[in-house]
Amino acid sequence: MIKAFLFDLDWVLIDSEGLYTRFWADTEREFPTGIPDFAKKIKGTNLKSIMNYFSEEDRPKILAKIYDFDSHLTYAPFPGAEEVLKQLKAKGLKTALVTSSNSEKMEQFHKVLPQFRWYFDVIIDGSMVTKGKPDPEGYLLAAQALNEDPKNCIVVEDSLQGVMAGRASGAHVWGMSTTLPADVIAPHADRLFSNIAEILPLIG
Repeated sequence: MIKAFLFDLDWVLIDSEGLYTRFWADTEREFPTGIPDFAKKIKGTNLKSIMNYFSEEDRPKILAKIYDFDSHLTYAPFPGAEEVLKQLKAKGLKTALVTSSNSEKMEQFHKVLPQFRWYFDVIIDGSMVTKGKPDPEGYLLAAQALNEDPKNCIVVEDSLQGVMAGRASGAHVWGMSTTLPADVIAPHADRLFSNIAEILPLIG
């Protein structure tokens, strides 16, 4: 029996991933890593993991750039995102937000969209885990905080690292083909959707 939904943030609930893709593509051009498609490779990973790709000398400058970027970012929920969260609340299902985002970004997120705090019983951000996705730590922490077995949870994710983390946690996985082709996400997901609004009929 499903008792909880565990959501990723970027490109699942809010339209921001394109902004971050451009940011990391521009940053990698300024501080080359030599990794092809760097901005795509790091999707779903936390800031600590991303910093490992850069030299120790460059990291302070890159961190300053990302903190400034996060502090000015605006967030737009995807159509249907709030309706999904409201419906889950109305049904008495537990909800958690599990994101690789750092605390600075989350502070800006809550400033721009303060109502989203109410939708979640638990919020796990990148500063609360020692291992980023695809490690399942974040989802396991969320399930534990909700006092639920992961097998009774549904993870909703868009990145390859994210769906792999959800699968490794033991939860059911609903994949969103919003940033990657469906055939990349499908092998790691129990169900596949093109956007968050498509799950409304299943929980309505």
